Amino acid sequence: MAKAKKTPRPKAQTPKGFRDHLGEEVVRRQAMLGRIAEIYRLHGFEPLETSAVETVEALGKFLPDLDRPNEGVFAWEEDEGWLALRYDLTAPLARVAAQHRADLPSPYRRYAMGLVWRNEKPGPGRYRQFYQCDADTVGSALPAADAEAAVMCADALEAAGIARGDYVVRLNDRRVLNGVMDAAQVPEGARGAVLRAVDKLDRLGPEGVRALLGEGRVDESGDRTEGAGLAPDQAAHVLAFTGAGGDDAGATLAALRGLVAGPEGVDALERVFAAVDAMGGAGRVRIDPSVVRGLGYYTGPVMEAELTFEVVDEKGRPRQFGSVAGGGRYDDLVKRFTGQEVPAVGVSIGVDRLLAALEARGAAPAPAGPVVVTVMDRDRVADSMALAADLRAAGIRAEVYLGNPRNFGNQLKYADQRNAPAAIIEGSDERARGVVQVKDLALGKAISETATLEEWKERPAQREVPREGLVAAVREIVER
Repeated sequence: MAKAKKTPRPKAQTPKGFRDHLGEEVVRRQAMLGRIAEIYRLHGFEPLETSAVETVEALGKFLPDLDRPNEGVFAWEEDEGWLALRYDLTAPLARVAAQHRADLPSPYRRYAMGLVWRNEKPGPGRYRQFYQCDADTVGSALPAADAEAAVMCADALEAAGIARGDYVVRLNDRRVLNGVMDAAQVPEGARGAVLRAVDKLDRLGPEGVRALLGEGRVDESGDRTEGAGLAPDQAAHVLAFTGAGGDDAGATLAALRGLVAGPEGVDALERVFAAVDAMGGAGRVRIDPSVVRGLGYYTGPVMEAELTFEVVDEKGRPRQFGSVAGGGRYDDLVKRFTGQEVPAVGVSIGVDRLLAALEARGAAPAPAGPVVVTVMDRDRVADSMALAADLRAAGIRAEVYLGNPRNFGNQLKYADQRNAPAAIIEGSDERARGVVQVKDLALGKAISETATLEEWKERPAQREVPREGLVAAVREIVER
């Protein structure tokens, strides 16, 4: 009789392009998002949560870096039609603004934070599931709305922990690029490819973009990207336009007027920057013609926040960190639902990239874990639970070690793994005398790294306190 085949065990691994986020990272993200949300609320924005699933019809053909519907999203067909995971938080907002327009104030100002999904080729630092953090104004065509989005983005970066001088919010207008393509006589059918090529300037440099504007480019993996098919003089005109930016807004605007057919885009950009200046954003926000934004729904001003400090890549090479946020005006998106033009503008922060940047700058330290109450006797776990309950009643995060209490060293190792600021020890002797031992783990770690023997003796990391003094002793440690 043949042996029954064993069912193979599933592999304990995430799908390609996805990843898990463990405790400390989640805590850091929540803290950062809380600070950003406070900036949005200071500007009068209200929170909005939308479904993770939308109809493909509602998402439309405005998919990331692609011109074909249903590409770039995770979609499936049901009886009611095609559904898909949202690829950003803006397309769902357009649907909400149309669906609930009778109940919403106008202009409608909202912020949203949540996961989005993109069915794209994963790569280093590029995932198929990630967080976004958006703020949008729907119903205002005033340049002040565009300026507020740019300045608010700068405020949010600083609130998150990025120092002023370590970032710049770069501002452009899609109509300016349309004007330069008119001046260069770029065919209508090639303009989408031109937009995508210019959008890669930071990553590929001028020569890489020149190749994409022409016949195309082969990347390091051997994949070929078809080019826009421009003649060399047309490509040169577009590249001259992208290099017209500078710190002097007036000089940049004057240079653009010499490269662009028609004044509409440059005039609009000038009005937005005047509002930026009035809001105190000059110096943090500057005009940069190379900013395009890859998504096809932008109709006017566009913006991108770039971190300007250097980090070391996986091969040990220095490089600038790059973009962590972007946005712009998308006046046609709500019109798809209502038939009426509804002006809208917003900005989106890439949460995971910003968190990685904060960690690279040391601005996102590991959050403190709970105080760990050790267990000296398996039969006296309830006593340890009572100590932890007293700490929690005082608002101090605490947990009891619930592993095998036999090896006390493992309990302290566990406390280190939890990044606990302190460990509480109460054996039978301490309980009989009405005292507890408070081990200051944070101080112990610090003095073990830097202190001399004399300093070690003068600053003991463990002390005995009366049982009734436990909360005060621990609070002194956690609030230090």
